[in-house]
Amino acid sequence: MIQFRVTTAASLGALIALPLFTMSAEAADKVVLQIDGAAAPFYAPLYAGVEKGIFEKNGVEVEFIYAAAADILTNIAAGNVDFGFPNGDAVVAAAANGLPVKVVHTTYQRGIGALLAKEASGIKSYKDLKGKKIGVTSLASPNYLQLQVGLKQAGLTLEDVSVEVVATGAIVQSLQAGQVDAIVFSELRKYNLEADGTKVTMILSNDFLPSFGNVVVTSNKKLAQNADVVKRFTTAVTQSYQWVIDGHIPEALDIALTKYTPTWPKDQKGILTTAFEQTFVPSVWQSPLTKEKGLGAANMSGWQKNADILAQYKVIDSAPKATDFVVDPSMIGK
Repeated sequence: MIQFRVTTAASLGALIALPLFTMSAEAADKVVLQIDGAAAPFYAPLYAGVEKGIFEKNGVEVEFIYAAAADILTNIAAGNVDFGFPNGDAVVAAAANGLPVKVVHTTYQRGIGALLAKEASGIKSYKDLKGKKIGVTSLASPNYLQLQVGLKQAGLTLEDVSVEVVATGAIVQSLQAGQVDAIVFSELRKYNLEADGTKVTMILSNDFLPSFGNVVVTSNKKLAQNADVVKRFTTAVTQSYQWVIDGHIPEALDIALTKYTPTWPKDQKGILTTAFEQTFVPSVWQSPLTKEKGLGAANMSGWQKNADILAQYKVIDSAPKATDFVVDPSMIGK
């Protein structure tokens, strides 16, 4: 997928005379980034990185396409796309199945799964779930695993609760309507519920099950043969997220809503802004580790614990070693 611009002999002398940074801009590598799900404003830092020239400055031209996480990892392994942006659990499963993939930027330092319940329900911990009806979107979803681990930590099992499978588009409404007592879903839905006047109790799944949201993945082959491209790409990702963190949330969301997700309701910008300010910026994109080592740094012990728990609960047959499939971006090319 990497393409290099061909320079004619007539222009070669002029190119030699140009500064190095100009040459890099002229020789931009075109890469394809396949993102988990569909175009959404949550990916605003990546979109802004393109529109603000951050990727271009690093000599990279990006094309965005979309697919399910499992398909992204298959495409990465086969060399059909250059980079992927799936969720961390899918990467662990892919590594456990022997796919030659590498995490090269742990963009989301934690997962965003959470148990949400109305404050009026009296549910304040997993211990309070005994005898309650809990909504999840699928028995194969990461949230269902989070429910199991959370219950075990509280001394309960699935037999102590009633699990209701609810479609993604209806799960928040099922909580609002009292059809379920709690849901295990995305913490971002808290902001939608609060915007509708529903006071919510939230328990973050990452508190007892370390996991990772979207991360940048490439193939073993590309990392070995094109480390310079991988380094420049991950550097651009870091700089794009840092630009948003540094006070440009409204502008980034305007870019996303106007050009990349035009069908997304514009009246959601306020909720999105709150989610960015209260969740993404302080504790998803950043962590104590990133303060020390920079955005995208890899928490190897967290990755390993996630893999071990996935194996313990038979989501995967055996846990791969985190050091075999996760790379800290600071080590790329070294």
